[in-house]
Amino acid sequence: MKRTTVDELHKRWMKNPKYRREYAALEEEFSLAAALIEARAKAGLTQEQLAQRMKTTQAAIARLEGGGSMPSTRTLEKYAKATGMRLKISFEPVRHGTRIRAV
Repeated sequence: MKRTTVDELHKRWMKNPKYRREYAALEEEFSLAAALIEARAKAGLTQEQLAQRMKTTQAAIARLEGGGSMPSTRTLEKYAKATGMRLKISFEPVRHGTRIRAV
């Protein structure tokens, strides 16, 4: 029996318009989570080590990196400082076909 990878499933599901819409709606959360994980990895820190630097728990770091919520700017600044990074926030043009959503 051949195993199906997550990438293969994603590629197949992206053919479904409803899946594409939902995936696009979560793009901002996914990209933030990926940026957080990348910053921690570049700093060579575990979630536990980062939590100690931020004076929080490993579970809190896991929630941040899980992308389930939008952290405050203050939290992002603490995260950046603890990983030896600086926080940079920018505005980018909306791609054609992307809906602007209220925040």
